Amino acid sequence: MPRNPFALSLFWRTFILLAMLLGAGIFAWVQTFRALDFEPRAVQAAQQIASLVNLSRAALRYADSINRVTLIKTIFDQESVRLAPREPKDKWVPFEVNRFTRAIGSELRSRLGPSTVVASSVNGVPGLWVGFVIENDNYWLQADPSRVQPLTGRTWFIWISIAVLATLVGSAAIAGLINRPLKQLSFAASRIREGEYDSQLDETMFTREIREVNQGFNRMARELARIEEDRAVMLAGISHDLRTPLARMRLEAEMSITDEEAKRNMAADIDQLDAIIDKFMDYARPGEVKLVPVHVAPLVDKEIAAFRDTSQIRISARVPVDACVMADPTELGRVLANLFENARRYGRTRGTGVAEVEVSYAKSNTWVQLSVRDHGPGVPPEKLAQLTVPFFRGDAARTAATGAGLGLAIVDKAVARMGGRFEIANAAEGGLVAYIRLKRVQA
Repeated sequence: MPRNPFALSLFWRTFILLAMLLGAGIFAWVQTFRALDFEPRAVQAAQQIASLVNLSRAALRYADSINRVTLIKTIFDQESVRLAPREPKDKWVPFEVNRFTRAIGSELRSRLGPSTVVASSVNGVPGLWVGFVIENDNYWLQADPSRVQPLTGRTWFIWISIAVLATLVGSAAIAGLINRPLKQLSFAASRIREGEYDSQLDETMFTREIREVNQGFNRMARELARIEEDRAVMLAGISHDLRTPLARMRLEAEMSITDEEAKRNMAADIDQLDAIIDKFMDYARPGEVKLVPVHVAPLVDKEIAAFRDTSQIRISARVPVDACVMADPTELGRVLANLFENARRYGRTRGTGVAEVEVSYAKSNTWVQLSVRDHGPGVPPEKLAQLTVPFFRGDAARTAATGAGLGLAIVDKAVARMGGRFEIANAAEGGLVAYIRLKRVQA
């Protein structure tokens, strides 16, 4: 099946959706906070400045001319507030330039009187300047402008960064917590697919749905283990029970039948039945194999040597002597034997009636590919995918010989047990080609 290159794992899908949801929540929170914080902050800043002005006004009003200078100096030293006479020729820049500063100016005039002047600079000196009147005398009060500043961009950046970091960490933790049972279920299912039925999931999970899924999975695993055990016992019994009468039939045929041709035919039928039993046992073989480094060339030569009748099949191999794969030697030998037998039966070249088989070799960084090709009639493209289905038989062109229909199914299953891939295709020049892909042994 083709894989979607843009497909995401369940963890990342959950993580992204949670991050988007929490990010939208942070954005809404920031906007709400700014809206709710705007007016109280402006009022608070105006109250602080108005309190300074009123205190300064009261102090100056009740101080005589001698103590007024000392009072102004004390206020400046202790509160960083500067008082100065306001002259008609003073040049000042309005403080109210945006919504926040206009709200402060409006609040100051409502508390100090409509004649109050608020400036951001007087005679080129920046600051927060408030002009007020004491007994017909005009004064400037210069306060620290940081008293009325809104939250700075740096403050917002720190707050939002902390919120975003908490969102990402929280999303990752929640996504991992949600997906952990599913990951465990996926791992246990993969082990069952490989023939290991001892996987047990936690049946004491706090989440009811996950607990029920785990309980159902464990019951299924136990049933599959029991069925597999019963199947193995049954097949072993069938094999034993069938081979015993077949051996007696062979002995009786050799002793009681005088016609040599009839004796040979009966022996051939018994051999075929025995071979079919072997096919069933091979297909039902357990899925666990131990992989070891296997030199391919000697194994190929050994299996080729078993097919000595050159009137039916001729096999040529081009495999380097140093070719080595991770496999089970018995399983790989069984794979090659089944492919050669399949070619002998169904891949004979038209005209000669002999199956011409070629074994070739190719390698990449991590894989080795063995190709087994015959020069027979091939298979209709629509039936290629069915050749590895147990008991499937192709058209008459490739089924001239009898068999159980398990040869290529056994090959496919054995290669999968060794962690490889098996594919079948029609060769461009005619015939059928089988590809065996296995892990390469790194030098």
